[in-house]
Amino acid sequence: MSRIGEWLGRGAATEDGPEALRQRVVEALKQVYDPEIPVNIYDLGLIYQIDIGDDGAIAIDMTLTTPGCPVAETFPGMVEYEVSQVEGVKSAAVEIVWDPPWTQDRMTEAAKLELGLW
Repeated sequence: MSRIGEWLGRGAATEDGPEALRQRVVEALKQVYDPEIPVNIYDLGLIYQIDIGDDGAIAIDMTLTTPGCPVAETFPGMVEYEVSQVEGVKSAAVEIVWDPPWTQDRMTEAAKLELGLW
């Protein structure tokens, strides 16, 4: 962000830096819910890594709660679409990874409370 933009408290999407873009991506991920669990995929701990390229390309490593998840084929595309709608994102790619395996330990405290696991 330029000094004038900083002084005004705003900046163009391309000038506010990768951390602001990361926050917008995380907020988008929090709008995507696991179809079988009423908690968003970010708080469930399904997102393992978010890489942001200088050109606005986003690469996400995510997992699913189980390898036999019925939405394994379609879910990555849905996540890519939601992330690609974020201001400042030029492209989004999601890769499903299985290592390390997902466990409830990856969930946020809020997700555990919501599911009555705390």
